[in-house]
Amino acid sequence: MDKRCALITGASSGIGLELAKLLAADGYDLIVAADDPAIATSAEELRGGGVEVEAVQVDLRKPKEVERLYRSVTAGGRRIDVAALNAGIGGEGPFVDRDLDEDLAIVDLNVRSTVHLAKLVLRDMAERGEGKVLFTSSIVAGMPGWNQTMYNASKSFVQSFVEALHDEMRGTGVTVTSLMPGPTRTEFFRRAGMTDTVLGRMPKDEPARVAKQGYDALMRGDRKVVAASLFSKAMGISNAFLPDSVKSAANRLIVTRTGSN
Repeated sequence: MDKRCALITGASSGIGLELAKLLAADGYDLIVAADDPAIATSAEELRGGGVEVEAVQVDLRKPKEVERLYRSVTAGGRRIDVAALNAGIGGEGPFVDRDLDEDLAIVDLNVRSTVHLAKLVLRDMAERGEGKVLFTSSIVAGMPGWNQTMYNASKSFVQSFVEALHDEMRGTGVTVTSLMPGPTRTEFFRRAGMTDTVLGRMPKDEPARVAKQGYDALMRGDRKVVAASLFSKAMGISNAFLPDSVKSAANRLIVTRTGSN
């Protein structure tokens, strides 16, 4: 029997790395991808679990790089049983002040590359009649993003996309699940330039706990899971009931810089 294999993007640290650890513990061989050289170090750590691990450094903002990753994943007829599409970036600041290329980079990675890779992976799974895909969304998917216009909008797209896919794939043997983390202790806030915001200084969920809740939901074939703490889950529930004006004001509050009035 062929060994099971999993693809994880954004796997050099944080939630992606923790998802990879869980998959390795369950005996999956891994293809781990990220845009930074640290992916090689993460792969070495994961090999300690006794599974085969292949690291691919790739910039998924570029369509040709998405195709290159897919070719690496499927080389020699290899089959992907599980895919965790976790790569994503954010950015802070008023829309009119931000550089256009920076905003489009968020769209390219969070939206376009997610659609592109999902198209390739899900077609293979649908043809076989089996497979599981986990998309990392966010609880901000339901919250207008003051000073985070592109990030929140990108996660709104991902969330709508995943929920539609979940229904489309019903009865095919392929499941699609959305992981919606709250504030999590990852590199996201540093990379997005948000370490001095209210949100950046708040207590955060541990990525291992977020990943475990996402992994369990993936294996059950759930539509979505809000992870991980009670605070994050409460935020997720409130998004379903509060008007957008209130959610926008709340978002403005939490992304305000702590040194500002």
